[in-house]
Amino acid sequence: MKISDFQKLMADTYGDRDAESGVPATVAWLADEVGELAKATRKGTHEQRTHEVGDVLAWLASLANQLDLDLEDAANRFANGCPTCSSIPCEC
Repeated sequence: MKISDFQKLMADTYGDRDAESGVPATVAWLADEVGELAKATRKGTHEQRTHEVGDVLAWLASLANQLDLDLEDAANRFANGCPTCSSIPCEC
């Protein structure tokens, strides 16, 4: 799935509900999911890690939608390698 398709799917599925909750609540949910990902990274299975990465992506997409940001634009910062030194691999 393309990033833009995923972002639109999250907007269509959860956009109204997440917008009603607002940016602060979305940031809190995103932070909570990052914490769950950290725990799964330390002690979880591959399946649990995949689940938590998906949750982080979903909340990140929700936040981007509420801030009127395009995740593909954000990802494109890295299209030519490291955005600081423009090298692959990074030489910073």
